[in-house]
Amino acid sequence: MRHKAVLAAAMLFATGSAFSQTSVVAPAPKPAALPPMGTAGGVPQPPQAKPEARSEAKPAASTPESRSAAALALSHEPTFDEGTAQRIREAALSYSDISLRGGWPTIPAEAKFAVGAAGPHDGLLRTRLIVSGDLAADKASGPYDDVLAAAVKRFQARHGLAATGLMTPRTLAALNVPVRKRIQQLAASLERIHNMGFGFGPRYVVVNIPAAYAEAIENDKVVRRYRVIVGKTEKPSPTLTAEITNVNLNPTWTVPVSITKNEISARMRKDPGYLARMHMELLDARDNVLDPHAVDWSATHTPNFTVRQQSGAWNALGSVRIDMPNSYSVYMHDTNQKNLFADDYRFDSHGCARIDNVRDLAAWVLKDLPKWSRQEIDLVIASGARADIHLPKKIPVAWTYLTGWMTADQTVQFRNDVYDQDTQLLEATAEEQAFFNQASGHPLAAHLTR
Repeated sequence: MRHKAVLAAAMLFATGSAFSQTSVVAPAPKPAALPPMGTAGGVPQPPQAKPEARSEAKPAASTPESRSAAALALSHEPTFDEGTAQRIREAALSYSDISLRGGWPTIPAEAKFAVGAAGPHDGLLRTRLIVSGDLAADKASGPYDDVLAAAVKRFQARHGLAATGLMTPRTLAALNVPVRKRIQQLAASLERIHNMGFGFGPRYVVVNIPAAYAEAIENDKVVRRYRVIVGKTEKPSPTLTAEITNVNLNPTWTVPVSITKNEISARMRKDPGYLARMHMELLDARDNVLDPHAVDWSATHTPNFTVRQQSGAWNALGSVRIDMPNSYSVYMHDTNQKNLFADDYRFDSHGCARIDNVRDLAAWVLKDLPKWSRQEIDLVIASGARADIHLPKKIPVAWTYLTGWMTADQTVQFRNDVYDQDTQLLEATAEEQAFFNQASGHPLAAHLTR
């Protein structure tokens, strides 16, 4: 029933027929009524952000190991576990209460803020952060001091932004997202979880696409977290559940037909030496090598051959592929473009998930096979030899699309709806509900439900 109530509220907000957000804000609670940061009570409170969080500029000495260590240091609470659905319901109801009490104020686009200096909009920013639980209620006045900067950091961390404590354009944009939009994000995320039917195990992997992070979860805690490059907006990564069955070291790459037709063909028409330079070969149905110069590379021609890239430093899959059979033919893998992991915007693949520090994830996946330590994995990769390692016990994996969720420490998180799927889902759900509501009054309905 609470699941339906959350969805119904979100649909009303989506159509504009519910209580609209105004510039009036809820009165700040008394100091005694505000729970400590990171505890339950009223609006779930975000924990204290760590001061060592990365800056928005690319780190000067960024490495796969430092990036994954920094990501894990943010929290050991999973994005997706067996309690996520219930916590999202609680967060949606708390945010609905904020909306009913007037929402939060909008910060003017021209507002200027500087740490250590007083400004005309400092009070408004404090009010905004108090309403969402990022700042204690007894801190409603004062300049942009260290206390206010710490609250901004907490807000930034909860929204996937660089926790600098500075009012960047992206921070201002996130602050000004209406509360009704946040409720819709929570409702859409709840609906997706409701339909996933994922079988959790003692060890499993989650890729949350909007956050562009992967988590390795063991005994209900995140033990590894990695930056991920997921699908472009025009080639989105799918939501799915599967099982990890194999790890391939120094893999070859069989190029999907769509890439061969739409991208490689175009390159070959302009540059006949492209395949040789990229260490790619053409194969017929029997794996016989074909001469690229004897192939019709016209745009209208559907390829009747396979393009395969040899293993090596040039390979698009890098040195590791983690196989998880599914109907979308996607998987997790390394990349030969590791510089892209330093970017904040990581939506650049054709649908697969490129994992930062993927050798570390491979070692975790293979931890029950003593032969395959991280050292052994590195040695095999350095040798250039191919190795296909079968897992005797499969590991569940879920690719989720959660733009709003709450972790077990009561931190409410939001991410941008990069694929614009939340509105589509809620509109489809509303149309489906309207259909069944209308059908329930049809004379045949009573007969069909007997």
